[in-house]
Amino acid sequence: MRTQRRKHTIAKTSRKKDGKRWQSCLAPSQFPAEDGQIPLPGSMAQGLIEVERKFLPGPGTEERLQELGGTLEHRVTFRDTYYDTPELSLMQADHWLRRREDSGWELKCPGAAGVLGHHTEYKELTAEPTIVAQLCKVLGADGLGAGDVAAVLGPLGLQEVASFVTMRSAWKLILLGTDEEEPQLRVDLDTADFGYAVGEVEALVHEEAEVPAALEKIHRLSSMLGVPAQETAPAKLIVYLQRFRPQDYQRLLEVNSSKQRPQGTEDPDNCLG
Repeated sequence: MRTQRRKHTIAKTSRKKDGKRWQSCLAPSQFPAEDGQIPLPGSMAQGLIEVERKFLPGPGTEERLQELGGTLEHRVTFRDTYYDTPELSLMQADHWLRRREDSGWELKCPGAAGVLGHHTEYKELTAEPTIVAQLCKVLGADGLGAGDVAAVLGPLGLQEVASFVTMRSAWKLILLGTDEEEPQLRVDLDTADFGYAVGEVEALVHEEAEVPAALEKIHRLSSMLGVPAQETAPAKLIVYLQRFRPQDYQRLLEVNSSKQRPQGTEDPDNCLG
């Protein structure tokens, strides 16, 4: 049974008197965060919250992961294709529709209204009838039923806006000094076929109350990997749009800039993805 997960995508903001602050950026991962999809068996996926941080890996990142006790789970290659209207109506509404080759459809959309602490919650929908219903709601379409996503692309005016192949190495590890029964951290190292490389450190938790502890572990591992505290890294989709569809990228950047942002948040160009 495929279920939906909630996701916290984080980026470093300025330090406040009460310590470090983290916030989600325009989703992708937003622009989405399209990365870091982990298959979860059965009912275990229910209620899980995904907390992640993207970073720019270096040539020694895999060697450093091995030194820290990391285990290489697998290497895999896959193609992601994103769909939207010519006006990018979905992305402008903070919705991100993707089809992963041999995996299926996914729609990322805002979760609970408002901001939870310094994180914004997103849902990842994978059941096609649910995706279709949400697409119709966002695009103001009625009478299309709740069938397959592919069947409503044409009626909804959705077309391919980006497609690229990713080579991924997936790692897992437990930080020294933590309980071995705690969920492992996962690290995905991605290289897209257009020459962009990005990494992601991720933790999965069951409750909002567990998010701060997960963030602390992610920060610790990022530091051990040599990731600068202030480093931000856009998602692959955002870099693709910036390089190959600059007008669309600029349009989304302007939409994000026009939205009210909490004091002390990142510049929108850094928050995309």
